[in-house]
Amino acid sequence: MKVLVIGAHGNVGRRVVERMQADDNFEPVAFVRKSEHVKAYEEQGVEARRGDLLATVDDIKQTMAGVDAVVFSAGAGGSSDANTILIDLDGAVKAMEAAEALGIKRFVMVSAYGAGKRENWSKQIIPYYAAKMYADRELMRTDLDYTILRPGVLGDDEGTGKIQIITSSEEKPIDYTTQRWDVADTILAVLPNETTYREIYEFVSGGTPIAEAF
Repeated sequence: MKVLVIGAHGNVGRRVVERMQADDNFEPVAFVRKSEHVKAYEEQGVEARRGDLLATVDDIKQTMAGVDAVVFSAGAGGSSDANTILIDLDGAVKAMEAAEALGIKRFVMVSAYGAGKRENWSKQIIPYYAAKMYADRELMRTDLDYTILRPGVLGDDEGTGKIQIITSSEEKPIDYTTQRWDVADTILAVLPNETTYREIYEFVSGGTPIAEAF
């Protein structure tokens, strides 16, 4: 499966590309904004394409052409300025529109834990959560075979290969941390899994092996 990873220079995206490069089932294509990032990936033997989520849908289509699936892990870093709306929301919607126009059905969205419930939003980054919620809603309105992943607070420790999927508002985890490596492994697990199509998963680090969680 040839997969365009949008946000491939980000903390999650880099891990996704690394995991895919080591897995014969995937061929990663890194969508990055700067020429030096393209060069760095090419030196690692990874196809990279320079793209910009601030560009037009037609421009994004050209960068997206020829892939089987899209992973959207781009973001403005949890900031609360205009870039949050332009990248986390409008950039995501433009990527959806480009995928639909090209007939690319599979789309995995990296969202945020609690994005679907306003009462759970941190007051410090409300614009970030709003952008995530409305991007998710737009994705649900498409005809894409989407999976929306909402990991908890992201950490940089080594992954455990295990997660806990939160299935109800009553099931509140003690620790909301989710390691970025586990997010990357979760993305690879859901991508080919048709049972995850048109589903939303909120999850944190836990005790269920990722391969068994879905």
